[in-house]
Amino acid sequence: MTMASDERVLVSFSVPSEQGNERIALARVADAVADFGLSDHQLNRLKTAVAEATMNAIEHGNHNRADLDVEISVAALGDGVAVSIIDHGGAHAPAPGAPVELPDLDMKLAGLQTPRGWGLFMIKNMVDAMDVSIDGDLHIVRLVMHTLPAQRPGDPEGGPRAEQV
Repeated sequence: MTMASDERVLVSFSVPSEQGNERIALARVADAVADFGLSDHQLNRLKTAVAEATMNAIEHGNHNRADLDVEISVAALGDGVAVSIIDHGGAHAPAPGAPVELPDLDMKLAGLQTPRGWGLFMIKNMVDAMDVSIDGDLHIVRLVMHTLPAQRPGDPEGGPRAEQV
């Protein structure tokens, strides 16, 4: 994984692919970014996105195999923080940029869409930027939260507009 020249790794760690370890991930990420100027609202959104991405990595990427770790890296950016969540599901992950059916609540309630499928949609709308990539058998989700986000309608503490994500 290539880092931009303005990135500085704050912490890297791994958690076994076992349910519940997303709580360890979000706590360690929150500790790492505590002094980076994120508002409480932004920090809570980042923690939610990290927990959901880690749960996806555990369940879908590593298939709940405790012998496969989820790697998590937190980096300081010139204007915020980036968190990368890496699992071993690259070989069977959809290609980055592949069309994804957006969740539709009415269709889900009518049984026309699976009740699942909210994860990446929710993650993408919790952070300022999300990038999904594949490197061999590794599946990488990178989350970015800026310290000076654009104002979001109805969000007094900023953040990207959902339509822009």
